[in-house]
Amino acid sequence: MPAINPSDLMPLSSAILSDIMDGLGLSRRAMRPFIRPLDEQQVMVGRARTGLYMPAYALRDGENPYDVEIALVDDLQPQDLVVLACNGPTERIAPWGELLSTAAVARGAAGCVTDGLVRDVRQIRAMGFPVFHGGIGPLDTKGRARMVDRDVRVECGGVSIDPGDLVFGDVDGVVVIPRSHEHAVIDRALEKVRGENDTRDALQRGESLASVFRRLGIL
Repeated sequence: MPAINPSDLMPLSSAILSDIMDGLGLSRRAMRPFIRPLDEQQVMVGRARTGLYMPAYALRDGENPYDVEIALVDDLQPQDLVVLACNGPTERIAPWGELLSTAAVARGAAGCVTDGLVRDVRQIRAMGFPVFHGGIGPLDTKGRARMVDRDVRVECGGVSIDPGDLVFGDVDGVVVIPRSHEHAVIDRALEKVRGENDTRDALQRGESLASVFRRLGIL
């Protein structure tokens, strides 16, 4: 079976993908609604590269609190999507900002989603890098939290995510497609897009919603 290119998902939406996963019995695949985009016009899609944060209350002598974070960002590949799990919603830390975004853009990364905070919002918006966040605030992670592991299973925004899962975000929210089900989900989602286009065309011609639904079964 051919590999799926994340860009193939661009015609889709989080709502359609959520509907399809519901129909396949894949529950809890949409992040909680406090996760929002910095730019509501952007669509974000890529393969998850995960980072797990834990609280920290002091720096150890000689510690670089960014070691694991730096290793993750420096290892990003084109179409990777950073997923930072901070046990949010939280008012405590902003693990993502301008400089990490700059490094991620240079490596061709597809975006970042975190249930923590983000900062340097004006700069990130100016560079056009897709970022979905659990809030906006200025608080650095230093002395407050540290990334303790990367490329492991995490829970972000209420969704369990494995490295390599497909992550899709738009103005309606963020959904995560398990790698083991991605072909079934995407094939059905593209089919539903075609059906919704037919439904929309019929409604624009003035057909009644009831008759269109009876014929096409899409609402």
